[in-house]
Formats: sequence, structure tokens, C-alpha cells
Amino acid sequence: MKRLTLPCGETVPALGQGTWNIGDDPRQRAEEIATIRRGLDLGLTLIDTAEMYGDGRSERLVGDAIAGRRHEVFLVSKVYPHNAAPRAMRRACEASLRRLRVDTLDLYLLHWPGEVPLAETVEGFEALQREGKIRHWGVSNFDPQWMEDLWSLPGGEAAQVNQVLYNLGCRGVEWDLLPALRERHVPLMAYSPLDQARLLRRRELVAFARARGMTPAQLALAWLLAQDVIAIPKTGHAQRLEENFAALQRPLARDELAELDGLFAPPEGPTPLAML
Repeated sequence: MKRLTLPCGETVPALGQGTWNIGDDPRQRAEEIATIRRGLDLGLTLIDTAEMYGDGRSERLVGDAIAGRRHEVFLVSKVYPHNAAPRAMRRACEASLRRLRVDTLDLYLLHWPGEVPLAETVEGFEALQREGKIRHWGVSNFDPQWMEDLWSLPGGEAAQVNQVLYNLGCRGVEWDLLPALRERHVPLMAYSPLDQARLLRRRELVAFARARGMTPAQLALAWLLAQDVIAIPKTGHAQRLEENFAALQRPLARDELAELDGLFAPPEGPTPLAML
């Protein structure tokens, strides 16, 4: 299993499990739980969720899926921007912990920048660390300026990741954000790595993958893994999870990466941060 190192020195799997929309349909609950557990069997032990996902339904399902296996999991959740001040953050974190049925989050992220001053958010994260409710913290959907603002604050350098939209069809972060993160050894966590399945329908990707005996999803994930980022594809189906896992077994060669640059061009200048 490929692993990446966080600024704190801890390593995490480069391929994890996302859970956006997981838990929304009760008819799929058993299969979704079984899929997450199968992911743990394969070593996909980083699980990402959020209080926003299904208004807590995702966290509840994840809690059921990891019951008895908490020690295997690097558990990530996210706090709403309107809950990012210290008191509200404590309440939100405690609610997430109850839904997940755990004592501690391994990583707690600010879901996106909001109106609460960043200094107060850092204060809230640090308080939760002192109380043992979270081990590490980070951010999500932060553009380069937001990251610079964060790093300029006392304690801001403790951010462990920035989770943003990044995939073959959405490469704007490569111009400025990704280099800035790499300079500080802060991993980028790529959400929606398959662009909500839109990438899988792109003819050029389908043809490229077929010629190499891969599926489009495997190719898209293998490309992200080659960028040394953390990818968190979401699936509630065991067969698709196995397909995603196989991307780890087929790293892309330098010439293949160059050819993909021709099909999915990297940015030629700064672009606004894309978000879903």
C-alpha cells in the first residue's frame, strides 16, 4: 500500500475511502457497510466523512462499519464553517464523535472557509487536541491565499492536509496551490477523484484505459496516485471498490503520464479554486 507522510510524521494510505452520499438510502445500507469493511480488509484504512454528509447519516453509517475495528482506521471528519468558532466547534465535534461512536478523530478538517476568523478556528482545533477529542487538524477547499493566511497565524503551520477537488479533468491546483503545499510538505487530499463519474464517460480516457487493460476508474486513480496526493474515491459497491483498489497495482509509466498531459492539459495560469 502506498503511503504519504503528514507534517506530524505519521503516514496514511494514499488511497482511502470517501463517503459523500453514503448512508442516504436505507436500502443500500448493508452493502455500503460491507463495502467499507472490505476496504479495511484491503488496507484502504483512511475513511473520510463530514457532519454535512446526509446531515450526519454518513457518520452514523461509518460508525457502524468500523465498529470493532476502530484501531485499524485513520478517521477523518469535517466541521461546517458556521461551527468553526471554539464553542460551536466543540459541540459539533462531540456530535460527530457520538454519531461515529468513537472517542477521538484522527483528523478534523474545516470544510471550507467561512466568516469565523481563522485564528478562532485554530484556537478551536487546539482546544480539541488538548481535550483528546482530535489528534490532528487540517482544512478543505482552501485556495493559495487562504493557505497563506492560515500559515501566517500562530499555530497555523500545524495543518496536516488541504482537501480539495482534484482529478484529471480539474487540474487548476497544479499551478499554485499544489506547489505551495509541497513546499511545506502538506499533502493534498483529492476529493471527487472521478469527477462524480463524469471522467469515466470521457472518450479519450476510456480509449486510453482500454488500450492498457485498465478501467477508466483505475486509470484516473492511478494518475492521481502518481501525483503523490491522497485520493478518496467514494463507492458503496464492493465490486467497484475492488476495481479502485486495483489502481494501486498498475502504476503509470512516465510516457503514459506525458500522453495524459496531452489529453488532459495542465493549467497554463492561475485559476479560481474549483469546488463541488
